[in-house]
Amino acid sequence: MALASTHTGDDFVTIWFLRRLAYVLPILLGVNLLTFALFFVINSPDDMARRHLGERHVTTAAIADWKRAHGYDRPAFINADRSGTAVVTDTLFFTGSVRLFSLDFGRSDGGRHIAWDIRQRMWPSLAIALPVLILELIIAVPLGLAVALLRGSTFDRGLTLLCVASMAISSLFFIIAGQFLFARLLRLIPISGFAEGWGAIKFLLLPVMVQVLAGLGARVRWNRTVFLEEISREHVRTARAKGLAETRILFGHVLPNALLPLITTIVVTLPGLFLGSLITESFFAIPGLGSYTIDAIQNQDFAIARTMVFIGSLLYILGLLLTDLAYAWADPRIRLGSG
Repeated sequence: MALASTHTGDDFVTIWFLRRLAYVLPILLGVNLLTFALFFVINSPDDMARRHLGERHVTTAAIADWKRAHGYDRPAFINADRSGTAVVTDTLFFTGSVRLFSLDFGRSDGGRHIAWDIRQRMWPSLAIALPVLILELIIAVPLGLAVALLRGSTFDRGLTLLCVASMAISSLFFIIAGQFLFARLLRLIPISGFAEGWGAIKFLLLPVMVQVLAGLGARVRWNRTVFLEEISREHVRTARAKGLAETRILFGHVLPNALLPLITTIVVTLPGLFLGSLITESFFAIPGLGSYTIDAIQNQDFAIARTMVFIGSLLYILGLLLTDLAYAWADPRIRLGSG
């Protein structure tokens, strides 16, 4: 006779979550290693020194001084001149990348405190991304339900066509068209820039609207696919055969069972909420983390680029962990240890 399991549903969820949490460290180490290798394949410390010194004929001594001042005078991975643990710890990779795990971002190659810059720039990025996410959910979920309910109708075909057209058009078109129409012709809002406090609203209206329009097509199409899959299931046909109202079927059976894929699409956007939109912030001169990353790449500031890649990876992994927790909340089979 098989022994009964002594694990409760809560124990199973805890073990299940800890197992996924154990993946975080090796993944982040791998991302850091890959970022480090790719950056230094393209730019050697000598190349970085020449660019930051800003002189065409830079002396060897000046390059050596810059590398020493910014910590780039160490070997990449192995320091054969040291002994003990210093062979590994006194290297570019360890001093520059491993300390990120303690959230010690250090200084940029230009001498600025990276953590201070991030604290200042995260709010403009969030001021764009949060309204975009909320508006997309408010608009896309009802539209997805509507086109799924009216599948095959003129409304379904017309909206699907608009969604595909929106997905095919570059976001640059929406940015340029929005700036030309609302800022240049109608002069309703500024074409670019930013302000502190409530004065920022007039600068954020156009970027938010542009991002909603650019991303709405893909989100509605995805929601339509998810809802259509749920509508075709046996339990929905059974509910319909029992004479339940269509709205009760949609909100009582279809929407709850579609939560898992919807949660996935929401949670994986968390890195974007923090890091901002690279293109949007650059075109609208928003001093967020997106433009911060673009400036770092253009200036070949490895310290900032490395930090932003690390934060993006960390947030994405945390988003996946939150997705797993949301799955456990939404799916009783996982809570009971049978999922």
